[in-house]
Amino acid sequence: MLSRVADSIYWLNRYIERAENIARFIDVNLHLMLDLPSGMLQQWQPLVSVTGDMELFRDHYKEANSENVIQFLTFDEAYPHSIISCLKMARENARSIREVISSEMWEEVNSFYLMLQEGSTATSLSSLPTFFSHVKMASHRFAGVMDATMSHNEGWHFGQLGRLLERADKTARILDVKYFLLLPSAEWVGTPLDRIQWISLLKSASAYEMYRKSQHHITPSVVAEFLILNRQFPRSIYFCLWQAEKCLHEITQTPTGSWCNGAERALGKLCSQLGYLTIEDIIKSGLHEFLDQIQSSINEVGNEIYTSFIALGDSQSVIPNQSSNNLQLQSSGSTQTSSS
Repeated sequence: MLSRVADSIYWLNRYIERAENIARFIDVNLHLMLDLPSGMLQQWQPLVSVTGDMELFRDHYKEANSENVIQFLTFDEAYPHSIISCLKMARENARSIREVISSEMWEEVNSFYLMLQEGSTATSLSSLPTFFSHVKMASHRFAGVMDATMSHNEGWHFGQLGRLLERADKTARILDVKYFLLLPSAEWVGTPLDRIQWISLLKSASAYEMYRKSQHHITPSVVAEFLILNRQFPRSIYFCLWQAEKCLHEITQTPTGSWCNGAERALGKLCSQLGYLTIEDIIKSGLHEFLDQIQSSINEVGNEIYTSFIALGDSQSVIPNQSSNNLQLQSSGSTQTSSS
């Protein structure tokens, strides 16, 4: 298939998944505020830290309060990774490949974008939970419509690949922020406040109910194991990367266990590493250090995907890639993507 088509459908799904995850983080934090002491208003700063764009935030906003953080992450069109900016880019990618995707997919993306535009002018603080719920459901609808109306060919697998890599990256980031930034005092570890925050972390990944069905107690190491290594929960890091590897092999038709390009090699190495780890190994080496390495590895996979499948044309445009906190090249050429 055309490399520009593969690139567009990859980023279409990645941007929509990114918008959903940002909405998820903010929504959970809004509810968390109701349970926290009044002195814990700094809980909004970690949300910006998740993005890796704290310096950019400080250039435009004086204080990391609820109003500024919500505006920055949701409606700030000057910030390339806000929800509305992500949907703007997703819509542009969808528009450029309307001949490839189904009309129902285009209608979902367009309706999603128009809903955000209306929300940017009509949403009050009291209505934000409902608004973010609509954002999450719109993302789910798009994924369902794509699964039900698009042929499960190379294009569909590129879309899945983008969604899964973005989801794995965001799960790693929110877990890292909880461990590294959220608790300002070690004295609170093991307290009811600590438990509330671990519950909020699980809810950020829509993992709370599935976690409680398998575990009766909120234990930090068990929560980390569930979100990193669980082989059945669809938002765990291992599950996302394992499914992404399957999509990559479907695209190249390379047998599982072998590789024919840098993307397959990088993703295969990462899945193999996770497949043989235990949570004790991870904690022994340092949870923060491990999650930082995972994020770097996911960025490497993304770069290898670009090199292997997209960087075949001469015409290129620069589009921000939040997962690496740098600029990711998105091809706008029309050369053929290799399928072997």
